[in-house]
Order: sequence, then structure tokens, then C-alpha cells
Amino acid sequence: MKYYNVVEKFVSINGEGKRSGELAVFIRLAKCNLRCNYCDTMWANEENVTITPMAKEDIYNYILETKVKNVTLTGGEPLLDIGVKDLIQYIIKDSSLFLEIETNGSADLNLFRLDAKNLSFTVDYKGPSSEMEEFMFLKNFETISKLDTIKFVVGDYDDLLKAKEIIQKYGLINRCSVYFSSVYKKINLDEIVEFMKKFNLNGVRLQLQMHKFIWGNKQGV
Repeated sequence: MKYYNVVEKFVSINGEGKRSGELAVFIRLAKCNLRCNYCDTMWANEENVTITPMAKEDIYNYILETKVKNVTLTGGEPLLDIGVKDLIQYIIKDSSLFLEIETNGSADLNLFRLDAKNLSFTVDYKGPSSEMEEFMFLKNFETISKLDTIKFVVGDYDDLLKAKEIIQKYGLINRCSVYFSSVYKKINLDEIVEFMKKFNLNGVRLQLQMHKFIWGNKQGV
């Protein structure tokens, strides 16, 4: 039987993405292949992190127990293991649930795509300030879907410039949801707004990490 290394599971509001502000049940898996210098979940990537091995049935039953319909699978990086596709398929067979996969942008989404209206991917683009930009899997932008979200994580002006370049190169505005997500306390929010105004970025949304404004950098929220 396949087990998944769960480091955290909890109910909170969704702090990011198209369903921000709504209740969601979070399943956080261990380990990540990137080391962004602003990472707020580095603890989940440590070798000695406490894990709870859970089968897909265990995870699904926990979700049902919460009675929450939005499910967020996150990490770490949840798509490090191709076996996660089986977990995704098991969850979305329940059409009453909506599953969002939060991924760091380095994985090939085509390996995990399924024909389902209750599945979406929220894909990070780590800009220059992350020091991880070289690992971004750019082919994802060629097959992105209307259900998906591209989240440009911006910590400075160079990140904003790179985001604009990628948006224009791949014509993302009309193909998926596009967000600028500010690195918490790293960039002035008005700077992002002025950038959007300067370049007339219609269709781009500024996103604040709502959970951090409520609780700060705290686990389990």
C-alpha cells in the first residue's frame, strides 16, 4: 500500500488563489526540491521533520470528517512523487470536493493532469529574488488551463519585470488566472500597484497572503 508523508493537516481559510477567504482543508506533504530564500515552510523540508504516513483512504476520510469542500494539497512540493497522481485521482472522484494543488513551478504538470472540473493547479513562478528561477518548468505555460492559476511570487522590482515578460511571452492573461503574490514584508504593496498601472496590466490581480495578515508566520493556519 502506498503511503504519503503528511507533515500537517488542518482546516483554515484559503489565504491565496481564486478561493481565498473560503474555508479549505489543507494536506501538507513533506519535502521540497527548491530552497527559496524567503520560504515560510522550510521546516517541512528538514530531514528530521515529523511525518504521519497516510494512505489515500486515510487522507480522504480525514477530508470527509472535516465537512469542508475545498481541499488544498500543498508542501513542501506535493508533485515530487509521481505516485501523488493516484491520491489526486482518489480525491477528485468525489465530485462534491474541489481540489487545488499548490506547486512550486518546477514540476511537469502534464504528468498529473486529469480530465476533471474539480481539479486545478496553482503554479508558482519564482522570480530572480528567490534564487531558484532556473528550476522553473516553462513548458507548463504552453499547456496551462482556464481552471489553473499562475502565481508570480514577487519580492522586488526585478521580479515584477520578469513576471511581465513571462505574461506577455505566453499570453497568459486570457488563458488562466494570473496573480502577483507579494513576498510577505519584502516589497511595498503600493509599488506593485504602481507597476500594474504603469504597464496597464489588465487581468492581473494583486494577491496578499491573507493568512499571514491574520496570524503572521504561524503553522497550522
